[in-house]
Amino acid sequence: MRVVVVGAGPAGMAAARTAADAGAEVVLVDAEPAAGGQYLRGAVTFTHPGVTLETNAEAWTVHGNTLFLKGSRTITFVALVLATGAHDRVLPFPGWTEPGVVTAGAAQALAKQGVAIGKRVIVAGTGPFLLPVADTLMKLGVDVIGVYEAGSPLSWLREPRALLAGWRKIAELFRYRKVFPRYRIRTAVVAKDKNEVTVARLDRHWRPRVTRKITVDAVCVGFGFLPRHDLAAHCDLDNGFVKVNERQATSTENIYAAGEITGIGGADLAEAEGIVAGAAAAGREPTEQELRRVRRGRTFAAGLARAHAPRDGWRTWLAPDTTICRCERVPLEALTQADGMRALKLSSRVAMGRCQGRMCGHLVQELTGIPFTTKRIIATPIPLGELAALEEPWNDSTA
Repeated sequence: MRVVVVGAGPAGMAAARTAADAGAEVVLVDAEPAAGGQYLRGAVTFTHPGVTLETNAEAWTVHGNTLFLKGSRTITFVALVLATGAHDRVLPFPGWTEPGVVTAGAAQALAKQGVAIGKRVIVAGTGPFLLPVADTLMKLGVDVIGVYEAGSPLSWLREPRALLAGWRKIAELFRYRKVFPRYRIRTAVVAKDKNEVTVARLDRHWRPRVTRKITVDAVCVGFGFLPRHDLAAHCDLDNGFVKVNERQATSTENIYAAGEITGIGGADLAEAEGIVAGAAAAGREPTEQELRRVRRGRTFAAGLARAHAPRDGWRTWLAPDTTICRCERVPLEALTQADGMRALKLSSRVAMGRCQGRMCGHLVQELTGIPFTTKRIIATPIPLGELAALEEPWNDSTA
């Protein structure tokens, strides 16, 4: 049987290895030029005699038992594992579209390639990911003048089960001890004007209390992550993530999901879910030890989501002309009181640009209260010619 895995990060690589070890013919597909995903960024060499690795291969839809790739290529499967990961979640503020503002993930990706985004840099947002980003920048010689956590680690005191389940991860934080002198809680960047940023002390609702100005070259912002579940258009979602059972099976027959698209929990949980998904996709029953590792990781992930959930006070950072939809340059004041997302799109063109709401959809929903659905049959922009060239019946051109 053929198992196709999409995404060569920790979850995808684990799923591919496990499925191949169980006797399946495995094809591992990734849009990047090397395996590793966003976490490892090509720092790992993936080899397995039972796995065919296809890089620079971007998937754009799933139809029946066929995966469609850019370049008019298709791959058929008996089982499919989606391990497409997540991207940075950003909260807007006046000036966030100016040069010098990047996501935390982008800053780290560049730093891992030896590229510093500036000499004086601020890392801001919420969640433990801020620490490794700052650490990577500092190793490049960047002057990280502040690591600003909008929330407070004291939130973890309400998560004893999560702390117990993730004690190893808590211990790992001490590897970033050189960052701690720059770490400030309940602090955020709330505006930027050229090289001058406004840094605010926040109350527990994230409303600014006291502000000050700082001159910097760049600001790296990240408020957690959003799942990249575009290929799971036919699968049920749970609070924005792909819904899976204990064997990582989705609501669609023979499609499994693993890693950050099922919940944000870090590389260890992603790998654990990948092992379970790969086993189930290949017809092997996951072991109790494998399942237990996933359950423990999900307990920690649930606590992480609650402890670092953005508070509603971030909306007070915005001005009427603050851009919400970058693709179509839609400001906050253009988000009229429409009676639904369709009407809102027609009146403002919000979420009508190239990203189709992947970056701004969650913002629009939070600011207007209008539910935003991100399910699309076409997961990524493709040339119209590729659609026109499709033949019926759709065949596997790689078999």
